[in-house]
Amino acid sequence: MKYVMIILNAASDHPSEVLEGKTPLEVGKLANLAFFAKQGKVGQAKPLEDGFESSSEAAFLASLGYDPKQSYHGPGPLEAANLEVKMEANEVAFRMNFITESGGVLADPTAGNISTKEAKALVAHLNKKLASDFVRFFGGSHYRHIAVLKDAHGLSALSARTLPAEDVKGKPLQAHLPKGPGEELLKKLMYDARLLLQDHEINQVRVDLGENPANMIWLSGQGTTCQIEKFSDRFGLSGALVAGIEYAKGVGRLAGLTVLEVSGATGDLETSYEKKGKALVEALEEKDFVAVHVRACEEASRAGDIKAKITALEGIDFFILSKAREYFEKHREMRILITSAQTFATPLGRAVRDVTPFVLVGKNVMADEFERLTELAAKNSAFHVEKRTELLNLLLSRKESI
Repeated sequence: MKYVMIILNAASDHPSEVLEGKTPLEVGKLANLAFFAKQGKVGQAKPLEDGFESSSEAAFLASLGYDPKQSYHGPGPLEAANLEVKMEANEVAFRMNFITESGGVLADPTAGNISTKEAKALVAHLNKKLASDFVRFFGGSHYRHIAVLKDAHGLSALSARTLPAEDVKGKPLQAHLPKGPGEELLKKLMYDARLLLQDHEINQVRVDLGENPANMIWLSGQGTTCQIEKFSDRFGLSGALVAGIEYAKGVGRLAGLTVLEVSGATGDLETSYEKKGKALVEALEEKDFVAVHVRACEEASRAGDIKAKITALEGIDFFILSKAREYFEKHREMRILITSAQTFATPLGRAVRDVTPFVLVGKNVMADEFERLTELAAKNSAFHVEKRTELLNLLLSRKESI
């Protein structure tokens, strides 16, 4: 028996005036998603509890069956886990974005989506000039990296309130810097890095080319190392993960899943849907369970770009869901669950506390009357999941009829 979970974060949305009161799931050309809806059962899953509703990382953990209240310590540790950073108990991992500062304003939270090659050279420069027994820097991809800070008191000494860089875009830095325990250290580190980065030759070249420089770092999302139960120990199944974004891959590594390194899988709108679809099919030849995580819809929603969200859904349908459909039509001894881990209101650019639609199809799943997976179909369905952590158990259920 094979099991597939396809997590399309932020696929569900609110009706849009631009779409004449419809949602991207309703207007998109999604033939393969409609196929699964007709073959299977459409349902709704409750949103995450208060305090976690805006966290894509917590939603992903919950989708894989892990309770965020027990396993979520912030995005920093998850992304550090992806880089296989070994942390001590008194160390705290922060997300470290390269940003563009201009005139005291956070002008670009991605530093012009700086290339990974350029960014890693800048991380190496920071390690050479700023690293110590108390601060270490680790290179990730593009503008997304990790800083690990050590304090005798651990997180309690470094628990200043921090904001994601994308939430500060276009706003004055001074009003949105870390506030609380450890704030002075964090602010000093950010501005010390600015002095080192602004004159670096890579940034000088970027300015000459009219590109946004990575002239400052932004720290956020801190937390201590976390441990979660291995997937194989919990379910007795071998598993793999296809993902581009760092936090998802970090969860996969912590869970002991085989994290497939897919060329072109970036976690952004430019991600390679085609290569993700191919990786899904190849992984199914060896593994019992394969999870696919796609973040493109969230990226479009955060940017307020409804057309880009429709394009992302159609790309996912054409390249990923088509491969899942081909495999399903040849191997009926399997189940597939497709879900939107969160609902994002594109006009607001953020997650909202709405139920999220899902469809379950495969062995022992009785089809219902719905012919498309949409927000309205999910709300009209009597098939409810009260906790997002129960979705995986539903997929893996051994019941004779669902």
